[in-house]
Amino acid sequence: MGDQKQSNVPVLPWMRDPIDVTQSEECPLECVPCLDPRLKLALQNMGISKLFPVQVAVWKEIVGPGNFERDICVNSPTGSGKTLAYALPIVQMLSKRVVKCLRALVVVPTRDLALQVKEVFDAIASPLGLHVGLAVGQSSIADEISRLVNIPGYEAGMCYDPEDISLRHQLGFQSKVDILVATPGRLMDHINATKGFTLEHLYYLVVDETDRLLREAYQSWLPTVLELTRLKDENIFPPAGSFLPNFFSSLRTRRRCSGVERGFKDKPYPRLAKMVLSATLTQHPGKLVQLDLHHPIFLKAGQMRYRLPENLESFKLICETKAKPLYLAALLKTLGGEKCIVFTQSVDSTHRLCKLLNYFSDLQIKIKEYSSLQRQHVRSKTLKEFRKGEFQVLVSSDAMTRGMDVEGVRNVINYDMPKYIKTYVHRAGRTARAGQNGRCFTLMCKDEV
Repeated sequence: MGDQKQSNVPVLPWMRDPIDVTQSEECPLECVPCLDPRLKLALQNMGISKLFPVQVAVWKEIVGPGNFERDICVNSPTGSGKTLAYALPIVQMLSKRVVKCLRALVVVPTRDLALQVKEVFDAIASPLGLHVGLAVGQSSIADEISRLVNIPGYEAGMCYDPEDISLRHQLGFQSKVDILVATPGRLMDHINATKGFTLEHLYYLVVDETDRLLREAYQSWLPTVLELTRLKDENIFPPAGSFLPNFFSSLRTRRRCSGVERGFKDKPYPRLAKMVLSATLTQHPGKLVQLDLHHPIFLKAGQMRYRLPENLESFKLICETKAKPLYLAALLKTLGGEKCIVFTQSVDSTHRLCKLLNYFSDLQIKIKEYSSLQRQHVRSKTLKEFRKGEFQVLVSSDAMTRGMDVEGVRNVINYDMPKYIKTYVHRAGRTARAGQNGRCFTLMCKDEV
């Protein structure tokens, strides 16, 4: 039904003729044009010897002949390497920076995905002397501020008038990071309240899992970011506690900052280059227009609307509702301790099912739960143990659905059938990643078939 509704929405002209990324071949690192030797070594240390097709296609558009003259939209299956597809060229481009300032912003919908994306950036950015920040609310905002902004002479707890511009300059605010990975809510916290936090030098904006971030307003983060990057004078910023839309309306007549002011000497008026990505990228014009895309180019894997990983096998298991736990236990036993993720419809279902499965003593399988009800440090610890193989089965709500990469997940099991095809695509995408084989089982009643 969701697809039927979507088909009635007109498709934007630039989306009608996408570039098929599957036409690009995997490329050994030795053959990647213009790749910084330090980046090549960092990738090899990560166990990467070649770039996947989507990574090659994006590299060509940013570092290669495309030179990022157009904004980029990527619709590619889960596990195809989208995170590295944008992280690699951005790090390469920023490696030539003269002064440290916030040049790249990556916005993702969840804390766990943000932590994962930061790990990828850290692995390739550190060897080039670039610093990556994180704004997700995992720690107190005071701790985050200390890691994001440098204030010489500033002591914790020091009070001053946030509207005193001269004092701001006297204190000497300076960004400690070149790249920031953030969730939208905490990003807005820093925009509204963190002294010295600025987007005036921002050159790259990445919106990962775009369809979800556009579906929810998150305190109007997107229009706020786009407006802040257009401001001219570094002395102009919203007063603390001000209503941002009113503040912006008074600034719309001001000229955009020049290239030198934003730190880009080669272009007098550099635009904010944007990249948006998802395995289920929306085609709705009303949603995409919010991004204010510049002559966008559409990179897509094949002609299908949604594409599943090539090496994924899908199965359905028809059973009575009351017997579902028994069928699940039997299936887990049949899989013989292979690493699995079991998806449920809610956080409550996740907790109940995990507790129930642990009563099946003959399973001899270690099972843990993962949901948004748990504290962040608990989820992070659970995920770390699962990655190390310390237990075999993770029962999860849809907190694990998007973007999360756990090596060695052989099976995904839909204990509760997803309501939407998008959810199925993202759940199934936790396996069969990066060219590996995987299976997705869906338990369903007869009336759900």
